[in-house]
Amino acid sequence: MTHLIRSWVETANDPETAFPLNNLPFGVFSAGDAPRCAVAIGDKVLDLAALQAAGLLPDQGFDHPALNTFMASGRQAWHDIRETLTDLLRAGNETPAVQAALHDMNSVTLHLPFTVSEFTDFYAGRQHAFNVGSLFRDPANALPPNWLHIPIGYNGRASTVVVSGTDVHRPMGQMKGPQDDTPRFGPCQRLDIELEMGAVVGTPSAMGTSVSVDEADDMIFGYVLLNDWSARDIQAWEYQPLGPFQAKAFATTISPWVVTKAALEAFRTDTPPREKELLPHIKDTGPMLYDIDLSVTMTPENGQPTVICKTNYNTMYYSAAQQLAHHASSGCAMRTGDLLGSGTISGPEQGMFGSLLEMTWGGKNPITLKGGQTRTFIEDGDTLALHGSAQGDGYRIGFGPCTGTILPAKRTGSA
Repeated sequence: MTHLIRSWVETANDPETAFPLNNLPFGVFSAGDAPRCAVAIGDKVLDLAALQAAGLLPDQGFDHPALNTFMASGRQAWHDIRETLTDLLRAGNETPAVQAALHDMNSVTLHLPFTVSEFTDFYAGRQHAFNVGSLFRDPANALPPNWLHIPIGYNGRASTVVVSGTDVHRPMGQMKGPQDDTPRFGPCQRLDIELEMGAVVGTPSAMGTSVSVDEADDMIFGYVLLNDWSARDIQAWEYQPLGPFQAKAFATTISPWVVTKAALEAFRTDTPPREKELLPHIKDTGPMLYDIDLSVTMTPENGQPTVICKTNYNTMYYSAAQQLAHHASSGCAMRTGDLLGSGTISGPEQGMFGSLLEMTWGGKNPITLKGGQTRTFIEDGDTLALHGSAQGDGYRIGFGPCTGTILPAKRTGSA
């Protein structure tokens, strides 16, 4: 396990900060002016465009309002920039130029860190798949026949991926309950979250080519927290035979900082033992998951936050590298800025389930929040927040906030 790298930015040495010098996650910020690229360090934001203009960093498009140019530059550039920033911020190396490029984090606006090219959501958590299959079928047939052989996924919507803090309107949609004779159109009544990690593709692949699992791992720039909001009642009516559509197209929230693979390297861990041997194109080649503690809080309007889930990314059945390798295996071109959702991350026990669908077992078992309110699904005014960090020796690697508040549906048609 690596130790804390001390910085002259004193708040970066606090063992409770999400952003020590060991982390250096990349994002995009503005301070009443044009958005540009940055890294987080302690309670500060370091303006990379200013360092680029001062000649302290090479031109990697840090003056752009997205990280895509830098992400496309590849592993060596990612390594070199990270090493340069580490040296500039290391204890004893303070300079006026770098000091002048720091902003208080609470005084800036954080933006979507990269332009999302495509969004693919997977279904790669075994416990979640088993829970959902048990709810809608039965435990003996919970997993689809293909589940233990390939990471199942569907193509989502890049247009509605939003940064943490963006309010989300309750979706409208067509629903048909088991007792209804005909479908109806109206606001979702069974609104849910999905606790996920998102892998961000840096370097692209060419159409018509495949990539190995190791090559796929090299293509991944970093990771974000991801909440794939889900309208369960809309989904139940629409998903057969082609899977989720409008039920998941209305919003996906991600954290504002992309944590690099280099920052997570000390926390690599193996995927679980295989129940069926995987085919060569997605076979495990080493530790490709990460030991990242995850949790979810729910806060009702004017209420207190309640922790409703605690789990870990290491419970996933398929790694992001395996998901990416499978995605490209048909010859599908992967692009800089592609976002791959892990699928809901649920552990083996009740308190480790990553969706309300599982927590309340389809709405049958309400959860009680601080203050006495109960929930089966999300109500208007509720704020959901995802939290994640990897614990090191005297430091932790955090992802920053991944929050969203649900506003009433916008009724623009017949309801």
